[in-house]
Amino acid sequence: MDTQWDIWTLPLAGGDSDDPKPGRPEPFLTTPFLEWAPAFSPDGRWLAYSSNESGIHEVYVRSFPDSGAKWQVSSGGGGYPIWSRAQPELFYQRGDGRIVVVKYAVNGDSFVPGVRTLWSNTTISPGLYSPNFDLMPEGDRVLALVPPPGAAEEEKPQTRLTFLLNFFDELKRRMPAR
Repeated sequence: MDTQWDIWTLPLAGGDSDDPKPGRPEPFLTTPFLEWAPAFSPDGRWLAYSSNESGIHEVYVRSFPDSGAKWQVSSGGGGYPIWSRAQPELFYQRGDGRIVVVKYAVNGDSFVPGVRTLWSNTTISPGLYSPNFDLMPEGDRVLALVPPPGAAEEEKPQTRLTFLLNFFDELKRRMPAR
């Protein structure tokens, strides 16, 4: 079977939780479609991810470990699922850049997505391979990259990050001991 991007897990071996050792990678979901942006639920029982199996990118949820059942959470396009740690809610980004929240319930071994609600009318910047937003632990605020005010709809904002590695070595170099 030809596959595209698939979802794999990496079990952690060893009894010492302070120094886990990586085990052998295992395929979780391999299909002819593109699966991406996996996110474990806070209790580790569910895995949300995006897939283009319907012809457009949508958000789905499967149990972990996989029972074979899946539930579609988004409609009309969606990606980058983020679980709330405070309440039973799953957030995702629509194709138009807006954030949607879906309340959910668990009924035995079934995941039951509720009504999709637009969380905000604000359009956030599109993610490339990871989300451009995250949910605060309390579940009441979102941190997001937002296009600059007045940016044209078709303009892609330039985002630049600087990472300073070996901070203390650089500090010593710039400020030698006296």
